Amino acid sequence: MVVAIGFEGSANKLGIGIIRDDEVLSNVRRTYVTPPGEGFLPRETAVHHRTHVLEVLKHALEDAKLTMKEVDVICYTKGPGMGGPLTVLALVARTVAQIYDKPIIGVNHCVGHIEMGRLITRSENPTILYVSGGNTQIIAYAEQRYRIFGETIDIAVGNCLDRFARLLMLSNDPSPGYNIEQMAKKGDKLAPLPYTVKGMDVSFSGILSHIEERLEDWLSSGKYTKEDLCFSLQETLFAMLIEITERAMAHVSSNEVLIVGGVGCNERLQNMMEIMCSERSAKLYATDERFCIDNGVMIAVAGLLQFTHGKPTPWSETTCSQRYRTDDVLITWRK
Repeated sequence: MVVAIGFEGSANKLGIGIIRDDEVLSNVRRTYVTPPGEGFLPRETAVHHRTHVLEVLKHALEDAKLTMKEVDVICYTKGPGMGGPLTVLALVARTVAQIYDKPIIGVNHCVGHIEMGRLITRSENPTILYVSGGNTQIIAYAEQRYRIFGETIDIAVGNCLDRFARLLMLSNDPSPGYNIEQMAKKGDKLAPLPYTVKGMDVSFSGILSHIEERLEDWLSSGKYTKEDLCFSLQETLFAMLIEITERAMAHVSSNEVLIVGGVGCNERLQNMMEIMCSERSAKLYATDERFCIDNGVMIAVAGLLQFTHGKPTPWSETTCSQRYRTDDVLITWRK
């Protein structure tokens, strides 16, 4: 049995998780929450992570009933993500690895989401919809790579939701996307919004501009409520995502879909995807907020796979990369 610890801090979630083979022993997370109308900036997010990382590490070890001496491999997020927060967690992981003389693995954040999803749902070879604050990609595995079939050409879907929440001055606690989801359940009027699918790629920034130009007039005239706009935005964004997911499934003859990433725990997205899958006699796999939202367990899972099917990351390469593509990683653990 091999015990791996994962350090995740690529954005506003600070997470440390521990696994023993396929068993999750602990999954501790702290979120940097900003006031309504404000996003999170790299410097302030890095300060948050630096302030809480040792507390979270202690909590994770206590939950797992382990000491660092009993951990076999240290895994950390190499990228992609925000430079400052990434650096904080990488520094802690490197320090712990040196103090306890442990091998270290640099993990691709996106691959971490995928492998976490595959482990929890036990899906075999799904078409993957990866939707988060920083990434939006349609992915399928082929020849030891996670191939990107389509992606956003501007901002990620999670970023679009976050920025829309700031326009409406919605709370960032527990997350902007969650609060939009709850308000959308009370909306029933569909506002016409741009629907921008370009082949296998999607674009979200124009939707935000369209809303921003009309928001004051829509709300002041009573034409649409805030709830209606939350409903309309979700329906439009998710329809775009499901269209390109279905097209990728047809291309690779897939009968499985796995949704990963922070936006993946949205119940409306899961419901819409379930309808599409049922029409294709396909199966949908999804998880809840424990594993969809950035966490340390996903880094431990992917890092352990890399470790047991290859070699530790050379010390000179234990750096961070803000632009670390999903398809840059050689997937040695899959045939």
